[in-house]
Order: sequence, then C-alpha cells, then structure tokens
Amino acid sequence: MSESFLLGRLLLKFNTEVSDIITDLSAVAFTPDGHLWLGSDETTSLECLSPVSPHVFGKHQKFAIGDFIDLSDDDEIDIEGIDFSSNCLWLVGSHSTKRKKPKGKNSADDLERLATIKTEVNRYLLAKVPVKDGILYKSISHPENPQIQLTAGCLQRTETGNLLTDALQDDSHLGLYFSVPIPSKENGFDIEGLAVRGESIFLGLRGPVLRGWAIILELEVEEAEPGVLRLKEIGEAGKLYKKHFVDLNGLGVRELCFNGEDLIVLAGPTMTLSGATRVFRLREILGRSGDSITGQDGGNLEVLFDLPFQIGTDNAEGLSLFPYLGEENSLLVVYDSPAASRMVGENAIFADIFRLGS
Repeated sequence: MSESFLLGRLLLKFNTEVSDIITDLSAVAFTPDGHLWLGSDETTSLECLSPVSPHVFGKHQKFAIGDFIDLSDDDEIDIEGIDFSSNCLWLVGSHSTKRKKPKGKNSADDLERLATIKTEVNRYLLAKVPVKDGILYKSISHPENPQIQLTAGCLQRTETGNLLTDALQDDSHLGLYFSVPIPSKENGFDIEGLAVRGESIFLGLRGPVLRGWAIILELEVEEAEPGVLRLKEIGEAGKLYKKHFVDLNGLGVRELCFNGEDLIVLAGPTMTLSGATRVFRLREILGRSGDSITGQDGGNLEVLFDLPFQIGTDNAEGLSLFPYLGEENSLLVVYDSPAASRMVGENAIFADIFRLGS
C-alpha cells in the first residue's frame, strides 16, 4: 500500500440560499458533459455545478428529485450514491432505518430518543433520471436514437421498502437485518455506495459487515411500466441479485466508482466514529456468474492508500473519477462534516483530488 498523494483541490461554489448542504455532501459524479453532480444526505434534491474557471465549479443549479420521481413525503432521501450511465443519472438512498439522536440534555427525553427507531420511506429509493447538458428530464428522446424515449423511474416500492428489500427478506446473510430493524451506523443494513456499468448496478453496503467481510450487491433492472423499475433475474436459481463479499480490513463500503473494468471502493467504519478511510481496487467484478468472496491474497483486491482523516471531521463520503493536471483517472473526493479550513465563506468548499494510478 502506498501513501495517498494529493494532486490538488477543486473549489465548489453553491448558491447562498442552500449553503447548508456543503457540510453534508455524501455523493458526487462527474459526467462526460463536464458537469459535477452532488447529493446531500439531508435533502431531496440534486445539485449541479459547472466549470467557471480553472479548478473552480459554480453556476449552481438545484433539481428537486420529486419533479422527476414520485416521492412519498417530505422526508430526506439520504442520498448516498450518484453515478452516470447510458445517458441517465442514477442515485440511491441508504435503504436504512435510523435511531434518533439524543439532544445532549441528559434527560428522560434523551433516553426515549435513543429507544426510538424511525423508518423513512424516501430512503428506499433507487432511481434513474435522464440527463443532458447539465439538465435533468422526466422524459427525453435518446440522443443517438430518437425513436427511443428515456424516462425517469425508480425501483417499485412495496410495504417493506421496495423490491430489493423484499428480495432480501429471506436471504441467508442479510435476512436477519430486515426481521430485526437494526439502524444504520450500528452495523444495520445501510447502502452507501453506487456504481453503474451498462446494465449492472453495484450497491456497496456500509453495513452489515459480517466477521470482517463487507458486502457489495449486484443487480439489474428493467422498466415494468413508465416510471417503474423491477428487478431482473441474474443470480443462481433465478435470484434477483448477487452478493460479493470483500475483505476491506473490517471496514464497510462508503462509496464505489468504476475505473475502466475495475471497481474503486472507498471503505470506512460502519459505526459513528472516526477511523481509517481506505481506498481499494477490486478487479474482475464484472461478469461473475454468481455470489463471490474475494480476499486480498489472490490479486483481485488491492489496498491502494489511506485517506488522511481528522477525528470528528472530514468524513470522506463521495468519490468520482476526474481529469486533473493531465491525469485522466484522478480521484475526486467530497466530505461530510468538513473541516473549517475547507470552507470559503458560507457557500463554497474545497474538495480533494488524489492520484489514483493505474
């Protein structure tokens, strides 16, 4: 494992009226048209920034996801991953329950809050929205084939959340985490990574981590009707998903992105604590016929570097490939709970760019 090498930084400038999102950035994607898309785990919108000068992105546009996908209420989506594939922007919510935070008053109310677990319907969202030239559309003609219409849609919702959580109810590894609603950040079920390549969708789980092994789910979807997606059979014996177990040194998945045929994995603690945040390269993930398990001794899983971290701040949450200083495959990282030194006024923040290597 080599040390991380910081190539430089990008300045991200947002509109003043939504400046609060810069302290809760949880996902980022750089699209081929040159735009940066960002998500926060506290909102129901996507943010688009455009290049305004060298190493500076601004011209902030805000897109309410409810304008393209039917949301159930005003609760947050807890956006944890964004990716671009096949002329669409994909996004995923955490699919997790959450425990209420105590308010720090050392009171009976705080004890009650710690005993309260909430389920928010909007968190169970896996969706795609057509995008062109930095604009999202509910429906648009395919740029290369006008006879094909690209339509925004999301995985069909059900009483348990959606078709994915339905499919996992009886899973030998994950079913328990749905029968007992273990919250996120307590090794409960918690999606925090998304990478899409062609028809293959990879979802990285922050939790659960099983005996030190993290889990990446693979699935495919198809349109059941306009605006509604369903799972395709892709696994063994007609299963609707595959499970890939990976040895991330006891860490959970915090984000995913593709670099060529390889999957770059950002890993961090499952719990609410500051600790190692490590970047891995997972090879030959595409085309696996069924469930798999990959350790670090076979050559297909490699530790690349650790990201610098500070206790209680600079939590790496989102990553994307980004061309920088002549290196096409640099790694852009954005942070939740950023250090004060990253802030520029009230509406701008620095993101980091690291050398990724081949």
